[in-house]
Amino acid sequence: QVQLVESGGGLVQPGGSLRLSCAASGRISNIDSMAWYRQAPGNERELIGRVFSDGALYYTDSVKGRFTISRDNAKNTVNLQMNSLKPEDTAVYYCHALIRFSNYWGQGTQVTVSS
Repeated sequence: QVQLVESGGGLVQPGGSLRLSCAASGRISNIDSMAWYRQAPGNERELIGRVFSDGALYYTDSVKGRFTISRDNAKNTVNLQMNSLKPEDTAVYYCHALIRFSNYWGQGTQVTVSS
């Protein structure tokens, strides 16, 4: 089994910053990629960005230049640094791992951007 645990969510004012972390444990050898998704009320879950095993990065257009994904292979963690946050970034943020064609999800952490 694989466990993903997110941390770092909370309430922040527009223009502020938050850093989310995801710690992976269990049978986590050969992680193909790790990613962050988010889901706002009434919306489908959307991909924010992904980091592949070779270090390649992908970001969705709406967060480019504001969000940064980093991965610490030694600690099996992936982080999401979020800057210049907007109210429309409010959502539950989920960590995802793809391991040998299997998908694993964290429990999610709430991020609320509001004044």
